[in-house]
Amino acid sequence: MKVSIITATYNSAETIADTLRSLNQQSYHNIEYIIIDGASKDNTLAVIKQLCPNVTKMISEPDKGIYDALNKGINAATGDIVGFLHSDDLFAYPDAIKDIVATFNYFDCDATYADLEYVSKDNTDNIIRLWKSGVYSQGKLKNGWMPPHPTFYMKRDLYQKFGLFDLNFKISADYDSLLRYLWSKKVKMSYLPRVVMKMRVGGASNRSLKNIIQKTKEDIRALKKNNIFWPCALFIKNFSKIPQFIFK
Repeated sequence: MKVSIITATYNSAETIADTLRSLNQQSYHNIEYIIIDGASKDNTLAVIKQLCPNVTKMISEPDKGIYDALNKGINAATGDIVGFLHSDDLFAYPDAIKDIVATFNYFDCDATYADLEYVSKDNTDNIIRLWKSGVYSQGKLKNGWMPPHPTFYMKRDLYQKFGLFDLNFKISADYDSLLRYLWSKKVKMSYLPRVVMKMRVGGASNRSLKNIIQKTKEDIRALKKNNIFWPCALFIKNFSKIPQFIFK
């Protein structure tokens, strides 16, 4: 199976090197690597050319934000499976993509997900929070459960069938898309019980109080859009994060 990995970048020179090295170390080689750059003004493109000369496709042009960039990447992809490697994230170990593909083959599923570590910005070995996803059940979505989006891989044809990221969401388009695929469209899921991705803390959704408020509003809108009773789901979704800081 060919895997299309999509990275959206914008002025990512400080972190993209670790991201690229973790991709270069992957033991699975049937990978199509697509970079969508938002016309970076730093030396992001130079770092990419130096450390990852075998990029399959690279587009550098202004965009409407990360979800617009990811949509461009999906439209450019030709792989059987699509996944995202954000420019400040990295694979947790060299067999991560190999294990993801094995999960698709073994369970004959439409999509898969795994566990995620939030790590310190300056030390990716320092674990701040462990997002242990647990076995999938569609009913969990009513209680605010969701898989970590950086670990979510889905067959490419389902993106074309069920739609890409909704650009009306600035922060929660990933949550909206997961609800659409898993709750509304009922794609067949499987769980890989391993940490496959490390994510640096300080993402857009929790960068400031203003962003937290905006994310909450967008989460409510996503839940309503997908016909899920939002007060219960939103409360449990936020409350369930607390143990992730304790049992890391």
